[in-house]
Amino acid sequence: MIDDPVAPLLARVATQDRAAFRDLYSTTSSKLFGVLLRILPNRAEAEDALQEVFTRVWLRAGRFDPEKGRAMTWLISVARNHAIDRLRTRVEHTAATDGETDALVDNTPSAEANLIAKGQARKIVDCMSALEPDRAKAVQGAYLSGLSYADLSAKFNVPLNTMRTWLRRSLLQLKECLEK
Repeated sequence: MIDDPVAPLLARVATQDRAAFRDLYSTTSSKLFGVLLRILPNRAEAEDALQEVFTRVWLRAGRFDPEKGRAMTWLISVARNHAIDRLRTRVEHTAATDGETDALVDNTPSAEANLIAKGQARKIVDCMSALEPDRAKAVQGAYLSGLSYADLSAKFNVPLNTMRTWLRRSLLQLKECLEK
């Protein structure tokens, strides 16, 4: 426990030491919140989960065994497992209700959405045609066909860095054209 500064706090929390719990919270909450925020979809849910995690820590601190690992690792696994449990519960609930609402949802795009999509597609085609033909083919190969830089440089018989430059400049040109 000498090289694990959180372990003594956790040991004191196991004895229901409120001061140690406050110290543990201030020491570890930002790290655990970051873990929860990466797993859960929004900040409010991560904040709720953090409070639940610390409730679990208060109740289960005695289960921590310093022989099996570091205290922070144990805390992170408690937070991670709790977040995953929350996601599973949501997925199970959503799966149970999906069949009921599928018939109610109209997924067909509106006439307005169709017109907007056609206008955007036309603009993309116009911007692609403004590129030099080999540059346009390289962009299509990279971003529509999934060809690697190496594949494209071999196909167009140019050095690898030249292909990277072609693609970067072409994307900048496309961005500029689409923003007009």
